[in-house]
Amino acid sequence: MDSVTEIFFRLLFLLLVYNWNTVVSGNKYNCDDQLVSALPQSSFSSSSELSSSHSPGFAKLNRRDGAGGWSPLVSNKYQWLQIDLSERTEITAVATQGGYGSSDWVTSYLLMFSDSGRNWKQYHQEEIIWAFSGNTNADSVVYNKLQHSVKARFLRFVPLSWNPNGRIGMRIEVYGCTYRSEVADFDGKSCLIYRFNQKSMSAVKDVISLKFKTIQSDGILLHRGGRNGDHITLELVKGKLSLFINLGDGKIHSANDQINITLGSLLDDQHWHSVLIEHFNNQVNFTVDKHSHHFHAKGEFNYLDLDYEISFGGIPVSGKSGSLSHKNFHGCFENLYYNGVNIIDLAKKHKPQIYLMGNMSFSCSEPQMVPVTFLSASGYLALSDTSGKNEVSISFQFRTWNKEGLLLASKLHKTSAGLLLYLGDGKVKMSFYKPGKAQSDLTAGVGLNNGQWHSVSLSARRSRMSLMVDSDVTSSTHAAISTLIYSGGTYYFGGCPNNGSNSECNSPFAGFQGCMRLITIGSKAIDLISVQQNSLGNFRNLQIDLCGIIDRCLPNYCEHGGECAQTWNNFYCNCTNTGYMGATCRYSIYEQSCEAYKHIGNTSGFYYIDSDGSGPLGPFLVYCNMTDTTWTIIQHNNTDLTRVKTANRENPHTVFFKYTATLEQLQATINLAEHCEQELAYYCKKSRLLNKRDGIPLSWWVGRTNETQTYWGGALPDARKCACGLEGSCIDSQHYCNCNADRNEWANDTGFLSYKEHLPVTEIVITDTDRPNSEAAYKLGPLLCRGDRTFWNSASFNTEMSYLHFPTLHGELSADVSFFFKTTASSGVFLENLGIKDFIRIELHTPSAVTFSFDVGNGPFEVTVQSSTPLNDNKWHYVKAERNVKEALLLIDQLPQRTLPAPSDGHIHLQLNSQLYVGGTASRQKGFLGCIRSLRLNGVTLDLEERAKVTPGVEPGCPGHCSSYGNLCHNGGKCREKYNGFSCDCTFSAYTGPFCKKEISAYFGADTSVVYNFQEYYTLAKNSSSHASSFYADMTLTRELIIFTFRTTRTPSLLLYVSSFYKEYLSVVLAKNGSLHIRYKLDSHQDPDVFSINFKSMADGLLHHVKINREEETLFVEVNQNERMQFFLSSGTEFNAIKSLVLGKILESNDVDQETMKANSQGFIGCLSSVQFNHFAPLKAALHHTSTAPVIVKGHLTESNCGTLTGADSTASETTHSFADHSGPIDEGEPLANAIRSDSAIIGGVIAVVIFILLCITAIAVRIYKKKSIYKKNEAKGSANEDSAETVLKCELNMQSTVNENQKEYFF
Repeated sequence: MDSVTEIFFRLLFLLLVYNWNTVVSGNKYNCDDQLVSALPQSSFSSSSELSSSHSPGFAKLNRRDGAGGWSPLVSNKYQWLQIDLSERTEITAVATQGGYGSSDWVTSYLLMFSDSGRNWKQYHQEEIIWAFSGNTNADSVVYNKLQHSVKARFLRFVPLSWNPNGRIGMRIEVYGCTYRSEVADFDGKSCLIYRFNQKSMSAVKDVISLKFKTIQSDGILLHRGGRNGDHITLELVKGKLSLFINLGDGKIHSANDQINITLGSLLDDQHWHSVLIEHFNNQVNFTVDKHSHHFHAKGEFNYLDLDYEISFGGIPVSGKSGSLSHKNFHGCFENLYYNGVNIIDLAKKHKPQIYLMGNMSFSCSEPQMVPVTFLSASGYLALSDTSGKNEVSISFQFRTWNKEGLLLASKLHKTSAGLLLYLGDGKVKMSFYKPGKAQSDLTAGVGLNNGQWHSVSLSARRSRMSLMVDSDVTSSTHAAISTLIYSGGTYYFGGCPNNGSNSECNSPFAGFQGCMRLITIGSKAIDLISVQQNSLGNFRNLQIDLCGIIDRCLPNYCEHGGECAQTWNNFYCNCTNTGYMGATCRYSIYEQSCEAYKHIGNTSGFYYIDSDGSGPLGPFLVYCNMTDTTWTIIQHNNTDLTRVKTANRENPHTVFFKYTATLEQLQATINLAEHCEQELAYYCKKSRLLNKRDGIPLSWWVGRTNETQTYWGGALPDARKCACGLEGSCIDSQHYCNCNADRNEWANDTGFLSYKEHLPVTEIVITDTDRPNSEAAYKLGPLLCRGDRTFWNSASFNTEMSYLHFPTLHGELSADVSFFFKTTASSGVFLENLGIKDFIRIELHTPSAVTFSFDVGNGPFEVTVQSSTPLNDNKWHYVKAERNVKEALLLIDQLPQRTLPAPSDGHIHLQLNSQLYVGGTASRQKGFLGCIRSLRLNGVTLDLEERAKVTPGVEPGCPGHCSSYGNLCHNGGKCREKYNGFSCDCTFSAYTGPFCKKEISAYFGADTSVVYNFQEYYTLAKNSSSHASSFYADMTLTRELIIFTFRTTRTPSLLLYVSSFYKEYLSVVLAKNGSLHIRYKLDSHQDPDVFSINFKSMADGLLHHVKINREEETLFVEVNQNERMQFFLSSGTEFNAIKSLVLGKILESNDVDQETMKANSQGFIGCLSSVQFNHFAPLKAALHHTSTAPVIVKGHLTESNCGTLTGADSTASETTHSFADHSGPIDEGEPLANAIRSDSAIIGGVIAVVIFILLCITAIAVRIYKKKSIYKKNEAKGSANEDSAETVLKCELNMQSTVNENQKEYFF
């Protein structure tokens, strides 16, 4: 199906679904009738009443009958007012008043509803139990519209708080309308089959909607099969709905072959749940209550090929559903529609399309089960047993999320023994204890904290006790006891009174939080309604006649694949292996770009980047080449030069390129970059790119926009040209590409594609290589992107009244903000966004404190980070703030992170509606003076500079980065300001690289000499004397700083020599025994001062770091960062008229001592690295600036990385950070393990990457060696009259043919 047709059908489908949803949900009429005013007094009931004149029948809105409203006997949290609407009704709003003319009113309350007056359900909104705002006086009416309507017969108002100077008092009204529905009751052995008029049907479109309720956790709701293996099955499995769907591949399916989408949880609560399944072609939308899942189903066909019938409530024919469960549904259906057909209505009318199996009624039965909820660990239920039998038998059902908790405790009747039944690690455990006797323990079940109902049965008779879970006789456990047991006494369920101080109930375990039902003591079932009415037992912190369990992992607030786990009060996210961190796995542990890594001090290497931070895109691996500019390099799976023959329009040569990132990740990276490019080389011989006669392209490429592109490397989009066409340098001026000349000799059109919107190249198609002697070859380089335009995006706020405004921040459930700021002001608001009541704000509260404040409906919350040093020091400081349903956090620079937990059952939605203010507030107070940079909201960077260009009082950009980042320039490098960022000037450093951290090292041979001349020799007449003097006063030194690193195994060796025109000198010698000698001669008439550093032999082939610092007559020497040694010179304090510095061998004659000459005679053989003499870098000048620096090099000098930590690792270091087709020289740097974090998993991953790359490089080296020998052979065979470029290309192609005719993949 083409895209236009598909779009048309999709729109048609959405229109049909919309219209159908309107029909199913009922007509959109006004539903706000008053429902209470006409009810008789018998429709009202309550937990208690203060007097007959305060009875619930007087609780009608605006009425003054009786005492003018309802008031209970005691004002506490166990009171309620109930209304019976006589039939199921749609309720849309409620209103309340206090007692007429009194001080009695309710300030907040809950709503509960029920179909039967039993098994109540609390009204939820925003995924929490909703507390409605009540009254502030006795007579005003407070109206509350329900966010979603409720369908119920019974409604309860449960006061939460009331006037502290009065008591509970209420008058109420309920608004809504009549609710019409068709229901059917399935008994677990029946099903309903709907048959179509035709024998088979291909379902292009299906819409199924229904409501159901049940107390069973398992059962088939619907099934429709087909002869070719197609089927749709909806099944309740452990209280969750699973949609199994398969589109016909004609196989017998196992469960592994099916798509299984699971939604909902705790659906076996005997309350109504709605289901909607929409299917169009392969698109399926599955909705349970308010939670939806949208997906594409798999299969060979574009539609389901299904049978002519669909069954509800079970599967009528065994074997049709493969391995699915055959347990039928036991419960009720309501408003069951299939493609607009009311199935239950057809069944009631006994239509021939309907076939009933088993017993089914058209009214919904209500099982009279009364659950009880233990709200907190301090709750308990105490029940007495007066039977006096010589056995104990107790059973009940429970459900919970907690692994631990006391289920039952009792001191046994007529004995000092006791019994404890508790949950431990998700298992039921029973302990029988008696003073002076060994404790007897039993354990049964596993994983019982899964939220499902589980049954427990314990019995103790004579000398034997037994424990059974979930009626599993085979796994029941038994133990012998030495005490006769009698029933009687008090049994404490869920906890003990007074925190366990009661002598009859002592437990070391925390109280139970969860639900219980069907409690039986002996053979007597406990009437929990009598407990609620205080006529049986006693209790504390319980809710009777409802199970208040909540699945806190539905919806799953854990982001980026984090796994959700929960307890009764909270949920937790496991972020392991997600690449994210935080309470909800929201914040990426990786930086957004190579530029960000560079400016926290990292060097070239492989890094994971996360371009959209907390957004949906995950991290991926790139190579960061950190030279003066930062390049991000993204490889693909085909970097070889590939030859093409015999391709034409009917049989084109097509190649697809797969990158180490998804197209969405690539697009995000490209959008961040300042510039992106990709080299595309096309070689041709009688292979055209364009047919000039008809203008039809013969070869083309496709980018990420999936559009055909006919311009080539170096050209502009839509030009249908190559680089030579723009430059006017094509070999045939009649064509705009060299290859279009169609010559029988090799030519090429090569260049960089740099139009970001079209990159990267994902496909190349070639069609013109099927003529005689026609051939082509292509090679695509990696995607190269430079810089990060968002990292330095900044704005300067020059007045307190100035601000930038942006669209509203969208972060209802979670939001994160990060930015850099610098200022000299003592306070100011960085950003603010307001709602009607909600808000979010980040501000510099004091010169040393940043505050993150917000309100989501639970009142204002604040998180403050206090710094020990001022933050208004005009340096960049980093701020990260995040708010989610679990917590709020604030991070400033590297200070400890501050977090504030969210209320477990509070409001969670942040509702904002104003513009986002940056650098100020809506009230224009406490505006910010200073700079804000790299402002990211929910992973998206705001363009501050563009908005600042059109805003008064705000300027784009912000100078002064060196005050913050100057410390990144090492080894004497100087920080230089740039408009966007900074750079390190390594001119006066012995190091190089973006941060002056890369060692400059060289291997010296026996004859190598490097002479750095400080000044030229010239003569000067003095006192009319004829003798010549060497004199240059500016180069007289009273102090020197000399730093260098060396590695050698030869002794004696001359490491460094500095000469003077006055025969003064300094020499650093490695003596015969391997010790270091420093010889200073600062007086030509005295012998030199000799200082010996006698460590172990330093001629051991290892790197040694030497630092020599002279200050007049005091000499400090530090070797290998050991303790600094101090010496004193006697020959003088001035080093006069220094001439030159020599590394290696002294070639000219000099008046030096014998030991220096002896060391010089053999020259220096080994490695010298990072040589610094004051602000001179002689070795760097010799290797990098020979044409401009006053340096003379003689002999063999080879630049190397021998100055790295270990010689054995030096090659590995180079290769680890090298990458084919990179842009510019690569700066060897530290591996990723040293760059990001010490997390062992990350380090392990990096080691694996490095090992893999080393293996690849070894293989490539072998291949290159083979290629060289083959190249030599092929070169010898080349024709004399061939063009040299053609010969080279042929050799390249022949080398590839020798290894493999197919494409090679180097996939990093």
